[in-house]
Amino acid sequence: MALYEFEGRCPTLVDQERCYIAPGTHLIGDVHLGVDSSVWFGAQLRGDNEPLIIGDGSNVQENCVFHTDPGCPLTIGTNTTIGHGVILHGCTIGSNVIIGMGAIIMNRSIIPDNSIVGAGSLITEDKQFDEGHLIIGRPAKAVRPLNDEEIIGIAKSAQSYIERGQRFKKSCHEM
Repeated sequence: MALYEFEGRCPTLVDQERCYIAPGTHLIGDVHLGVDSSVWFGAQLRGDNEPLIIGDGSNVQENCVFHTDPGCPLTIGTNTTIGHGVILHGCTIGSNVIIGMGAIIMNRSIIPDNSIVGAGSLITEDKQFDEGHLIIGRPAKAVRPLNDEEIIGIAKSAQSYIERGQRFKKSCHEM
């Protein structure tokens, strides 16, 4: 793990004991991690222009790249799962959301609460969607509402990463 100050802005961990930041990650500038959040191997989070906020209980999986632009902060709500290799750029992600592996979400786009963005989807600038939908495609479109079971599954995904982060914090050691 590497934490970097940039132009007087430093990463902030609300509760370092209850966050997991894997080796090989880089948090640069104004990056804020909430309680029970986790950032996994190889992720790069750069808050050099605007704040980059990861909410309580949210997880950022391996090899994600997050960045902000002037006027475009990046905010992730609570209990949200960001899959492997996702690129987020100056966007807003709600609470209880899954962003599938390899998705790209661009400036000023908003993914509302209780939503799933499918793996590999591309969400171009300034897009907004209704809450509680499956959003897929290149470019992405909302294809259907999620059912109750799917929404519960989103919460279970986030909870599993809270537990996994604590396991890794205790048991993962470089050899």
